[in-house]
Amino acid sequence: MSKDKNPRRVADNEAMAKTRMLRTSPQKLNLVAAMIRGKKVEKALSDLTFSKKRIAGDVKKCLQSAIANAENNHNLDVDELVVAEAFVGKNLVMKRGRPRARGRFGKIVKPFSELTIKVRQVEEQA
Repeated sequence: MSKDKNPRRVADNEAMAKTRMLRTSPQKLNLVAAMIRGKKVEKALSDLTFSKKRIAGDVKKCLQSAIANAENNHNLDVDELVVAEAFVGKNLVMKRGRPRARGRFGKIVKPFSELTIKVRQVEEQA
């Protein structure tokens, strides 16, 4: 009398990881996500390790989580993984302000983002 199991959100040869509440704007995060899209995971990890962008460390953490999900939960081979998708979404925006001249108020917005990374196993052509 139990409910049916939820279907998988990704294909059988894919794994996914999502990070929410990253303290950066989606535009800046998308620059780093575009840097790893379509690359093999070991090349993407080395690019993120040596990137000068502050948010690259959090993106690397999310990518490592996706790799671990692929290996442990879905029994995929780590050496054949590529970053299939890396996309960015908006999250909440903290609104702050500062008093300005003549009684005005300078608006300061502090955006948050979320990042989703999907890795896919592809067989190498010999």
